[in-house]
Amino acid sequence: MTTKSISIHWFRQDLRIEDNPALNASARTGDVIPIYIFDTGRGAERTVGGAGKVWLHHSLKALNKSLNGALRCFTGNPIDILQKLTKDTEAKTVTWNRLYEPSSIERDKIIKSKLVNTGTAVLSFGGSLLWEPWETLKADGTPYKVFTPFFRRGCLNASPPRIPEVACDIELVINVTDAEEQINQLKLLDGKLWENSITEEWHIGELGAKQRLTTFINNGIDNYKDGRNFPMKTNVSRLSPYLHWGEISPNTAWYAAKNKLKTNPSIESDVSHFLSELGWREFSNSLLFHFPELPRTNLQKKFDSFPWAEDENLLRAWQTGKTGYPIVDAGMRQLWETGYMHNRLRMIVGSFLVKNLLLHWHFGESWFWDCLFDADLANNSAGWQWIAGCGADAAPYFRIFNPVTQGIKFDPTGEFVRRFVPELANLPNSVLFNPWEAPAETLSKSGVKLGETYPKPIVSLKDSRQKALEAFSSLKALQQPNP
Repeated sequence: MTTKSISIHWFRQDLRIEDNPALNASARTGDVIPIYIFDTGRGAERTVGGAGKVWLHHSLKALNKSLNGALRCFTGNPIDILQKLTKDTEAKTVTWNRLYEPSSIERDKIIKSKLVNTGTAVLSFGGSLLWEPWETLKADGTPYKVFTPFFRRGCLNASPPRIPEVACDIELVINVTDAEEQINQLKLLDGKLWENSITEEWHIGELGAKQRLTTFINNGIDNYKDGRNFPMKTNVSRLSPYLHWGEISPNTAWYAAKNKLKTNPSIESDVSHFLSELGWREFSNSLLFHFPELPRTNLQKKFDSFPWAEDENLLRAWQTGKTGYPIVDAGMRQLWETGYMHNRLRMIVGSFLVKNLLLHWHFGESWFWDCLFDADLANNSAGWQWIAGCGADAAPYFRIFNPVTQGIKFDPTGEFVRRFVPELANLPNSVLFNPWEAPAETLSKSGVKLGETYPKPIVSLKDSRQKALEAFSSLKALQQPNP
C-alpha cells in the first residue's frame, strides 16, 4: 500500500479556492496542508494596517470554512515556520502564488533556497496579476513610466491574460481541531467596537467577492466610464479589497467583463475603461517591481527639495474629516467608517493634503495604509506619488482640485456629503459645499454654527493655492543653471 505524498500550500494574498494556480498545483502533487503565516519576520514590508487586519481576520475565517476547517495559521518568521513544518510533516512540495513587494521577493528567494537544499520542491505561480512585471517591458527591455503606452503596448500587445482555472479536487490533510482558535491567536482584532461597524457594508471572503463582481457586471458596468466618478452611483466595482486580498483574481474580473461585452456590444467603451482600471493596478505593481524605492522616495527627484510644511493640527483635521470643506470631510469620514474611499474622493482629499495644506504625501500614504481595506503597497504608493506630482505619469503639481467645484460636479444632489457629514444635512445645495459663504439666516435655519457644530475652513482655497504654486515654482528656480 502506497501513501500519497504531502504538499503544503502557503496562502498569502490569494485567499480563495477558485482560480488559484498554486493551490491547484499543490493538489496535483499530493494531499494538501493549507497554511497561513502572519509574517512578523524581516520579510514583511510593513505591518498590516488596522483596517487590513480586520479584513484579514474575517477573510481567513471564510477561507477556513471553505477548507472544511483545515487551515493552519501561524505567527512568526515564515522561513523558520516552513522549515520546521516541512520536516515535521515530511512534505515533498511547497507552493505559493508570487508577491511583488521588494522584501517579499527577497524573503521568498531565501525560503526557496533553504527548502530546495533540504530536498523540498518549491513551486511558485502568478496568481495575483494579469501580466508578470517582466512581461510588459519596452522593446529595449526597460520598464514603462507612462500608463497609456504601458497598457496599450506593454499589456495589450503581450499574450492575453491567463484564463481563470477551475478549482480542482483537493484532498485536504484535516487534522486541525482548533483552526478557528488559531485564527484568533493571530490577534488581528483589538476588540474595539469600530471593528464591528466598519465591516457592516461588506461581505468579506471569496463568496462575497463573487457576489460583488456579479452585481457590478450585471448592474454597474453599464455607464461605468462616466458613472464611476460619482460617489453615490452604483457604477464602481468596489472590488479593490477583494482583489488585494486575493479573494478573487484579476483574471476572473477581466474575463467577466469581456464576456459581458459579448452579450452587450453597446457597452464597449465602459468595458474598455474598466479593463484599463485593472491595467492601472498592473502599472502600479510594475512600478514597485522595477523601482523598489517607490514607497519611500520620489520617483521625480526634483521633489526631494520641495518645501513641505509641518503642522500636526492641519494633519489631524484632515485625518478626522474636520477641514471645513464638506466634500473633503465626507471622503475622510467615509474612509474611517467603511474602510473604503471612492476613487474620485481619493484624488480630492489627496490634492487637498499635499497642495492646499502642503503636507508631505507620506502622511497621506501612511493614513490610507492604516485605514483602507484595500491598502496595497504598490497602489497606495503609486497613487500618492501620482497625486503629489512626483511619481511616474503623475498629475501635474499645478493641477489643484477645487473641493467646492468638485463637490458640486460629482455630488450634485449632495447625497454623499449629507450621508457622511450629517451636521450639514439641512443646508440647501446652493451652499452645501461652501457653508462659510452661506447667509447667517440660512445657517441658523439649518442648525449649523460654524466653528461649533461644523468647523470653519482651516485654510483659504485662494491663498493655499497660491502658496502651493509658489512652492512648486521654487523647484524650477533650484534647477536653473547658474549664470
